[in-house]
Amino acid sequence: MIKLAVMIKDMLERLYEKYNRSELIKPDPLQFVYRYSKPADMEIAAFLAASLAYGRVEQIEKSLTDLFGRMGESPYEFVRNFDVPGRERLSGFKHRFTTGENICDLLELLREVLSKFGSIEEFFAQGYNPEDKNILGALSKFCDSLCANYASKHGRHISRPLRYLLVSPQGGSACKRLNLFLRWMVREDDVDTGLWKSIDKARLIVPVDVHMGRLCRFLGLYNRKTVSLSAAVEITKSFAEIEPADPVKYDFALSRAGITQGCTGKYDLYCEECELVEFCK
Repeated sequence: MIKLAVMIKDMLERLYEKYNRSELIKPDPLQFVYRYSKPADMEIAAFLAASLAYGRVEQIEKSLTDLFGRMGESPYEFVRNFDVPGRERLSGFKHRFTTGENICDLLELLREVLSKFGSIEEFFAQGYNPEDKNILGALSKFCDSLCANYASKHGRHISRPLRYLLVSPQGGSACKRLNLFLRWMVREDDVDTGLWKSIDKARLIVPVDVHMGRLCRFLGLYNRKTVSLSAAVEITKSFAEIEPADPVKYDFALSRAGITQGCTGKYDLYCEECELVEFCK
């Protein structure tokens, strides 16, 4: 078992060195964050890019290009001063089942956050306890607070599309997109921004979708059949045994390897060139 763990760590380190590089970020949605140089703009861009990181890669790129084009040079200023004309500028926007109206509702909530706290980080930090074993408690408070603010202001239940953008771990979701946003903000290397300084990266949860779940199953990091919050926690614990201070370190490199090799979970001619082949045969 120890020998297998050493083999997995050596393989992950090779993947990290090979793929965890800034020039390989595209076509990841993170590319849109680096179109801005001011931390305030980068934070807002990251939240929106992660929120829409579902569906085909090409469609995500197209939708984010459209969205940020409508928002002008500064996403932060657009959200900070969001008003009726701002809603009109987002009219007609659509990414799969997320409409311009849904984004507008989200931006209204973020406008209040920026007005009161100055940044998403400061608002998130209100629910963060460094003693918690992971970030899920703070993430739940973050999502639930925003949803409660919306319901209080509008006097009705939050819409299903908006709740999808603010899905809470309380319901058992793996929260892939929000955990992706947190990875971008908290970790710092050639890929992740490290803009947030108040959160310990050791508390992060691996952003798990079907693709990442399949790769982690090949590596023996968990054995569940479905992607859920329990699966994400189990996967994170396995990575923490390999890299305790930074369990999300290999997320980008591992997912990039799978995408680059066109992994489908079935053997093909490219498998012999893949770094993961010795584990998934």
